[in-house]
Amino acid sequence: MYLSSLSSVARRSCATLSRGTRPPPTTLSTTSTLNTTAPFASVFRQKHASNQQTRSSSHSPMGTPPTNPRKKVTIGTLRAMHKRGEPITMITAHDFPSAHVADAAGMDMVLVGDSLAMVALGMEDTSEVLLEEMLLHCRSVARATRAAFTIGDLPMGSYEIAPEQALETAIRFVKEGRMQGIKLEGGKEMAPTIAKITRAGIPVLGHVGLTPQRQNALGGFRVQGKTSDGAMKVLEDALAIQEAGCFAMVLEAVPAEVASIITEKLSVPTIGIGAGNGCSGQVLVQVDMTGNFPPGRFLPKFVKKYGDVWSESLRAIETYRDEVKSRQYPAPEHTYPIPKDELEAFAETVKDV
Repeated sequence: MYLSSLSSVARRSCATLSRGTRPPPTTLSTTSTLNTTAPFASVFRQKHASNQQTRSSSHSPMGTPPTNPRKKVTIGTLRAMHKRGEPITMITAHDFPSAHVADAAGMDMVLVGDSLAMVALGMEDTSEVLLEEMLLHCRSVARATRAAFTIGDLPMGSYEIAPEQALETAIRFVKEGRMQGIKLEGGKEMAPTIAKITRAGIPVLGHVGLTPQRQNALGGFRVQGKTSDGAMKVLEDALAIQEAGCFAMVLEAVPAEVASIITEKLSVPTIGIGAGNGCSGQVLVQVDMTGNFPPGRFLPKFVKKYGDVWSESLRAIETYRDEVKSRQYPAPEHTYPIPKDELEAFAETVKDV
């Protein structure tokens, strides 16, 4: 009777799968059935719980989700913050660990900036990084970010040729990079491109003032808007990309007073980097502000070093090196035990090997 009952259930389940619907609950008629399956379920649950509690692998997931997770930051969230005058925080991240800590620290926005060309890939400047490389880093950041709004930076050469090229790249950042929005550099000349992308439903963060991808045309990394005409050009660029549909824009390397006036003239948030505290928010490169670099490295004037990750990492790695050399590590508490009789049996077995 037990086998016939199981057969009946199997037939109904297969038929249901082919129709795409869930079968109704089925009760097997014999007590022996319940007694047969219950021990297996109990053992499975115990084994599963044991696997969750004990790991012998040398690597493991990067922690558990927070007990009180933040609400997801959306475009609506950012607009509400701007409306009530609450500064918006943004920081760069280039991989899973850097995004994980940025999200845990409560950042409103996480930018996968093309600055990763230098800080993560050791390149000379941002013009070297490729689209495929940016997408790889975007995917890594997206896996770690639960609450912050994520933005991917379109690399040089992936959007300037035509609005259609830019839209195709932006779509890849959303579909493949798992980003929620994109950033691109440029002012009035990029307005048609921004409009094309925003009409497709992809949020765009603009970038005016100093645009690093165009450093060669600007004569290097120079402050923009230091003259009346220069400041007016930055404002005109900002108004043009706002009209094109940007939900916010980065203002880089602009005198603080000029940035404050431009911010007042706009209806969307400005995110400053080297533009004073009159902007709607701020962004910094994570590697710069955490001090994850060796002594003597050049830092722009606007960077504040909030930590010294390099020194702490160096101390930890040097200590590890010394303990390995002196055989202090690994200590007994870092090794796995074996029963004494099993060890003796093994030693006896290998005597003639």
